[in-house]
Amino acid sequence: MAEEMSGIPEPEEFRARARKWLGTVARPRAADGEWGSGSDSVAVFDNWTEEQEREHTARVQEWERTRYDQGWSALHWEEAYGGRGLPAYYEQLYRAEEAAFDVPHRPEIFPVTQALVAPAIALWGTEDQKRRWLRPMLRTDELACQLFSETEAGSDLAAVRTKAVRDGENWVLNGHKVWTSGARVATWGVAVCRTDPDVRKHAGITVFLVRMDAPGVTVRPIRQMTGGTSFNEVYLDGVTVPDTDRLGPVGEGWRVTLSVLAAERLDSGSLGLDNADRALDLAAHLPRPLTGGEQQRAADLHIRTLIQRLIGLRVTAALVAGREPGAEASVGKLYATETMRRTSDLVSELLGPSLVADTGEWGTYAWTEHLLGAPGYSIAGGTDEIQRTILAERVLGLPKEPTR
Repeated sequence: MAEEMSGIPEPEEFRARARKWLGTVARPRAADGEWGSGSDSVAVFDNWTEEQEREHTARVQEWERTRYDQGWSALHWEEAYGGRGLPAYYEQLYRAEEAAFDVPHRPEIFPVTQALVAPAIALWGTEDQKRRWLRPMLRTDELACQLFSETEAGSDLAAVRTKAVRDGENWVLNGHKVWTSGARVATWGVAVCRTDPDVRKHAGITVFLVRMDAPGVTVRPIRQMTGGTSFNEVYLDGVTVPDTDRLGPVGEGWRVTLSVLAAERLDSGSLGLDNADRALDLAAHLPRPLTGGEQQRAADLHIRTLIQRLIGLRVTAALVAGREPGAEASVGKLYATETMRRTSDLVSELLGPSLVADTGEWGTYAWTEHLLGAPGYSIAGGTDEIQRTILAERVLGLPKEPTR
């Protein structure tokens, strides 16, 4: 077991202890400056087969269980759920230290389970549900995906059509979900369903946790432009869900959903920073002098990475102060998607034709996966338009557009 802490340690003390522990269970990453070695993957969305996804998921689960069992996971959770009761930003302090070590890359389903679904269960779940789900999810013995988006609803999540009909002590679900990451390896799916079609759309929604291996659940992979299948569509055909797996009150599902979306936007503020840093490394190692325009783009991207990290600190400060950082989270999401766009612009200018010709040269053609994937984040986690609407209404106080 990791060394027990008395009270809340100072941040530097905590980071030193984290480094010491990580040094006992993982190897340091290759030293900076070893450009051209190791993986050159900059994929925004994981590009793998089902077998590769299952194998990688198992490796990450093994690492996450080690963290949890030795007291370096669920840091801000109370001890009853395996945590230490530390301030929320200590997770970021830990992640900063972990980045220097060779540990498995966490695909999206892990932050979805630990940082989105588990907090929603803590907020809305019954005591029995908390006992059943929180420890297994925080330890990643059980993983959860989001069954939110639907083709007909677009960005209007409140327009979901997946139906849940009461049948005694059970509910019967019928519908179609899309863009679900991790559906092939998830134990549970958090499904947003319509339970009352006769009331205003935000009032007729209920949320359920659905076993992904239940009869009637079908997962079909969606082929990406890059060739992989990290996304899926999920069909729910007469799926029976016990009422004990309903999360939150009947008809209050919109509020449950908002708590998950708020956490998702908080988690998205660091999007693209690794690839932006890699693009700046590419500029530094280019075998020719940069043009004036390239220098300007690189300088702009460098400044953006600094500002994006500062925005992340503001989000953390809001959490520490006990505020829900709604506006900061939306600003961070918008800023992150723009950083990803500008990373694409810089790389395209630096590499030119070698970007689209697979010559086998390290760090060239691999960038196509960033260019093809980055635009997706202007939609994922709430579209850019939705984020601007949040800022217009909640920060600028602009009136909502009247419905026609």
